[in-house]
Amino acid sequence: MAEKNPNRRTKKKDQQPLTNENYFVVDANGSGNFTKIQDAINAARSYPDQRIVIYIKNGKYYEKVKIHAWNTKISLIGESKENTIITFDDHFKKMNVGRNSTFHTYTVLVEGNDFIAQNLTIENSAGEVEQAVALNVNANRVKIENCKLLGNQDTLYTSGEGTKNYFKNCYIEGTIDFIFGDATVLFENCTLHSKKDSYITAASTPQDSTFGYVFKNCKLTADASVKEVYLGRPWRIYAKTVFINCTMDAHILPQGWHNWSKPEAETTSFYAEYNCSGLGFQPQKRVPWSHQLTKNEAKKYTIETILSDKIKNWYVTTK
Repeated sequence: MAEKNPNRRTKKKDQQPLTNENYFVVDANGSGNFTKIQDAINAARSYPDQRIVIYIKNGKYYEKVKIHAWNTKISLIGESKENTIITFDDHFKKMNVGRNSTFHTYTVLVEGNDFIAQNLTIENSAGEVEQAVALNVNANRVKIENCKLLGNQDTLYTSGEGTKNYFKNCYIEGTIDFIFGDATVLFENCTLHSKKDSYITAASTPQDSTFGYVFKNCKLTADASVKEVYLGRPWRIYAKTVFINCTMDAHILPQGWHNWSKPEAETTSFYAEYNCSGLGFQPQKRVPWSHQLTKNEAKKYTIETILSDKIKNWYVTTK
């Protein structure tokens, strides 16, 4: 079906003329092409041949944003990580659509493949209520770089069996299971900040996936009042989570991992660490069903192997 060129649309009062269908500017104060992020996404071509860049100026954007499946090759580039803020406040009870209400609570939902976000904050501002997702990634070859993900329970949901995500130089905070899902994800040079005694990860890795969550060169920090945090627990019994060259502060419990009252997960899941440091890294006290990788075992955890895809080196895309 033929698309209309967004450049030919009648200009609204809050828009400037659109001069490049591959580059839009969003400014809450009205100096860009749009004042709302979703309006820019909706103006983008479906399944474009070239990447579409949406540059977002500093400001607080109170909106629920969805990158549709046909919005492939979209980049959301913020003016600054600290001051370009996408925020919304949906949560489990507010959605009230049954037992799966969690999955409707996102502030930003990504369903379009080859998505990039850089230099911005995505926040669920519902507060400490119950499940409230800030970012839900349900797409393949997604790169999130130099971003802040703020929330409480279930801050980041990485969904979609067989999908690959890459988080680089990000700050991610939360309370319970604040990184959860079934995608294969590499977190590199990220800070994982716990705001409550609880669990950092709840992977639901499919049985046939080689990798689940891999954290490399990350820092595990916490609020001063937080004293008892597990590295992870299995949402599904084949969960895979590995920490490599990470610094763990004292809030990480000596046992490290929890079976979520699923004793069978002690034999089916794969939880491991390698060459970590800090007061929270106590390998001799970890649960016996977890692993400390050997040097040779750790060698397979490279970006090339973890994020391997039919599109080679997709993770090096800069914008």
